[in-house]
Amino acid sequence: MDLQSTTKAQGEVVTQIIHFINGEKRTFENISTSSIKQGQFTKLVTLDGRLIMINDKNVLCVEVFKQDE
Repeated sequence: MDLQSTTKAQGEVVTQIIHFINGEKRTFENISTSSIKQGQFTKLVTLDGRLIMINDKNVLCVEVFKQDE
């Protein structure tokens, strides 16, 4: 089932900066918004096929930026 992630409103391909509770932040580019699956571990797939899994309980916030395709 597609939960209609609000990230899709930014476009088909985005960059996300994820801020973690320990003060670290990571930038992930070329994320296909149609691939985002939310749960305890949010799953993201990049255009080059990498699967990224993020443990939601360790995240403070996520910045999302539209990318040119």
